[in-house]
Amino acid sequence: MVYGVLRFINFAHSDVFMVGAYIGYYMGKIIPEGTILGGLVVLVAAMIGCALLGMTIERLAYRPLRGGATLNVLITAIGVSLLLEYSGQLFFGAAPRTFPAVFPVMNFQLGGLVISTNQLIVIVVAVLLMLGLQFIVYRTKIGTAMRAVSINPKAAQLVGVNNDVVISFTFGLGSALAGAGGILYALNYPSIDPLMGVMPGLKAFVAAVLGGIGNIPGAALGGLLLGTVETFVNGSQWSTYKDAIAFAILIIILLFRPAGLLGKFTVEKV
Repeated sequence: MVYGVLRFINFAHSDVFMVGAYIGYYMGKIIPEGTILGGLVVLVAAMIGCALLGMTIERLAYRPLRGGATLNVLITAIGVSLLLEYSGQLFFGAAPRTFPAVFPVMNFQLGGLVISTNQLIVIVVAVLLMLGLQFIVYRTKIGTAMRAVSINPKAAQLVGVNNDVVISFTFGLGSALAGAGGILYALNYPSIDPLMGVMPGLKAFVAAVLGGIGNIPGAALGGLLLGTVETFVNGSQWSTYKDAIAFAILIIILLFRPAGLLGKFTVEKV
């Protein structure tokens, strides 16, 4: 969404994901563990906290550079990412922490397949969030404004759209989803640390390029395909190369279909 509206990659997004996991960690120490209501409270708290963080980053770091060179914003995004990572080490500590079981945990066996409730929660919540995101983007006034700013920010401003509000909302919404992602990730990989967002962030970028960057259904499809490939590779003799596979896919997509699977080729006027 941020790329669709502002045309730049927010490298700090993966670190907002990390902050969401830590918000869930500390909230999990306060509320009773292993209850559906408690898990929902943790999820909502992480989304709200990360939304506020995302809007703060946009207001303090990115808005003053708006309209300037793209490279300046890109370097600033990398700087914000490093600031969050090493601030996390300062405030949370560099040692990994065990994420609490905020949702009830049970295992179900279907033949030789073992499925945990945490895995089912990830699938259900992810689908609900994607449907909610699609509804906001295509069925609400603010979503219409987001699409207008994405197509032509100057024209949108001329017809009464407040670009600052739309961009701030976009950052808040994207960061809230990053917070939810941090919780869902920590449910299945319960060891969290301040650098936990680096590899998932890179793979999320690969998934976005694979599906068509700026395309929400394409990002979902790219993530599903990338996860499926990694799972099969992880169960083979090439398991040590599963991370390299993701970047090999990125290179192949950029060579043969730069717009991604669901992306559209566009002509830029210069």
